[in-house]
Amino acid sequence: MDLEIAFRWVFGGVLGLSMLISGWHRAKARRETGTIPRLAEGPLAVVLRLGLTLPLLATIVLELVAPEVLAWARLDLPPGLRLAAAAVALGCPLLVWWVVASIGSNISETVLTKTDHRLVQHGPYRWVRHPLYAVALLALLALGLMTADGLLIALWGAGVGVFRFLVIPREEANLIARFGQTYERYRRTTGALLPWPGGPM
Repeated sequence: MDLEIAFRWVFGGVLGLSMLISGWHRAKARRETGTIPRLAEGPLAVVLRLGLTLPLLATIVLELVAPEVLAWARLDLPPGLRLAAAAVALGCPLLVWWVVASIGSNISETVLTKTDHRLVQHGPYRWVRHPLYAVALLALLALGLMTADGLLIALWGAGVGVFRFLVIPREEANLIARFGQTYERYRRTTGALLPWPGGPM
């Protein structure tokens, strides 16, 4: 099998399985603890989400059905790097399962906290405060490197900035308002996106 075709199968499989795992757990959480409307976050959050999500979805669809359209964005990456990225990408659905199984019914499509929100500090949350964002960014980077898609890698960079400097501070303000010093202590002993307490991420 041609390596590019194999990479496309990995791309679709990783995305499909990750979405299936996440979707099942999110539907279960909605049944158990309800849903927070996306509009409750305010118009800025909606605009930011659409501004990042729509280009990402368009790029993913093109990678799957018409990769030749993205030829202009191809990078000349070493095959070894692309194969290593594929191996990382293949592990991402398992990481998705670990995260969503750990967060349970707390999972939400917004940065707001649910009425009966609990502070989760087990599983991946023992080391990282926002492992769902971290795994999503890891998968996006791995898939971008695997397909040598410079546009996906650029969107990964934009995603890192949006999550680290806009989404996470707002979400953590809600968590501090809800859990006070308990969350402040937790924040001091864990990293936001990497297991690096006190580090930039």
